Amino acid sequence: MLEFIQLLKQRYQAIVAQTGKAATLDYQQRIDQLTLAEAFVRKGLWLAAKEPQVLQVAVIGPTQAGKSSLVNALLGSPAAGVSPLAGYTVHPQGFCHAVKQSDCQGLQRYFGRFQCLSPEQLSKHRYDCYSVSDTNSRSAYLPPCIVWDTPDFDSIDSQTYREGVIRSIALADVLVLVVSKEKYADQSVWEMMAELAALNQPTLICLNKLAEGSEALLIPSLKDKWQQARRDPCPDIIPLYYQKALGGPQWPDSQAGRIKQLAKKANPAQHARFEQAFLQQHWQSWLEPVRAEHQLVGDWQALLDEVLKQALSHYQRDYLNHPHHYETFQQAMAELLTLLEMPGLAGIMTGARKILTWPMRQMLKLGGKRLHITDSSQEVKLLNQLAEHALIQLADRLLDKQEQHQQQDWWQGLSSSLRRQRPEILQHFAVAVKNYHLEFQQDVEASAQRLYHKLQEQPMVLNSLRATRVTADAAMIALTLHTGGIGVHDLVIAPAMLSVTSLLAESAIGGYMHKVEAHLKQQQLNAVDLNLFSGALGNTLKALPAQLAGNSHFNISPEQLGAMEQQLTEKRHGLRLL
Repeated sequence: MLEFIQLLKQRYQAIVAQTGKAATLDYQQRIDQLTLAEAFVRKGLWLAAKEPQVLQVAVIGPTQAGKSSLVNALLGSPAAGVSPLAGYTVHPQGFCHAVKQSDCQGLQRYFGRFQCLSPEQLSKHRYDCYSVSDTNSRSAYLPPCIVWDTPDFDSIDSQTYREGVIRSIALADVLVLVVSKEKYADQSVWEMMAELAALNQPTLICLNKLAEGSEALLIPSLKDKWQQARRDPCPDIIPLYYQKALGGPQWPDSQAGRIKQLAKKANPAQHARFEQAFLQQHWQSWLEPVRAEHQLVGDWQALLDEVLKQALSHYQRDYLNHPHHYETFQQAMAELLTLLEMPGLAGIMTGARKILTWPMRQMLKLGGKRLHITDSSQEVKLLNQLAEHALIQLADRLLDKQEQHQQQDWWQGLSSSLRRQRPEILQHFAVAVKNYHLEFQQDVEASAQRLYHKLQEQPMVLNSLRATRVTADAAMIALTLHTGGIGVHDLVIAPAMLSVTSLLAESAIGGYMHKVEAHLKQQQLNAVDLNLFSGALGNTLKALPAQLAGNSHFNISPEQLGAMEQQLTEKRHGLRLL
């Protein structure tokens, strides 16, 4: 699941960067949710590793709320850097309280690609890093823990370091939300808190930078904001007053044990359940554009099936059922003529044919090498023409889709891909047609063998046909098989072919001959559909959507999505792919 969430987030990011989607704000919100989901799943994997765990306390809030100053007040030492300038803190910075940095080695597994640096090495030119440092302070306000000073999540520049903010938030066992009297009503604050509701983290709110007496007016308003954003009860709100001598707030002595009490509510054993609930809450929203693509792929396959079905129908009409173009059974009859050689006369007939067909063989040599059996085939020519016509039809239909459909960019990309790959597709199909035609000769020969075996059951008919074959075989039937059958030499083989075919049709096995022909046609129809239209051409065209540019489409298959959804519904305690 972790890998799938990462993949989905990467596709969202690529599409936003590449296309500048009109729904960019919606997409950006989903990217933030996926980043939070990725971090929360990472924490679950870390917890499942059964390593020694250190309590994590994250101080979060909007810009200039006084987060770093509060961290220092809680620690009782100036560990976190402070500045009157907005956006001073741009990296997650952890400060060890009553624990050692060496006890926190598992943090690197959680932060993944983020690199752990010393506070001095952190640079505003690089955001994929964090720091963890030891402190010598012993505060009455904190249990043994790591306190995280986090960047803001609402400034214009926060998008550049937002992933670090989200990772530090998802890591937290306890959240301390810091808002000032100027910032507590900002929409960005409550949008963030609404997203964090599913994580079920024990939370404390600090209303900072207050003047004496102002809290009575602000706290009820703040509680109202919480109730509008979330369904759980509003947490305790601690007013913090600015102390000029300290240059920041002072933690009230009356609230000295509040964070320690809150820490007792942290329940890592419930993490897997919260993780699954968070994923289920957002799953349908995240996958909405992916499902839309699946619908587009389904529309494309339906269009493709329609065009290929029409091509197969034309093949059946213009070849299999055409009285003049259908040549395959003629080839079977030519094979039968070869099987009808009278015992003892084969050698004489072979020598006679070489003499009788010498003019025809010389004429064929004028055209170059001997024609391949597929080169003069009417069937091969028709199949290639039908494939080319099908691609023309598809190109026209794709243009119509671009004009009619809301997802114009998807259809346009598919149209461009089809146009670009058209020569290669036709070449691939032509090779497949040639292979099919050669392989199907086995079925042609098998049909001739069936007729011959049936004739052996009728000795009188067999002998009559053999006699007819000797007298009517004025040209070399074998030449038909070697040069492609029906072609410029039709007149040479026509007498023998017509004589044998007529006798067979009028004989006792005439009905059986028609059954063999019908069976052969059905075999051809199935083979052309399976190997050529549904196979070589259909499979190539069905694969086109998966080849669309990865930076403008999700390209997540239904099989991938189905596997993830199965995990989402079957895992009782959440998703543990790794």
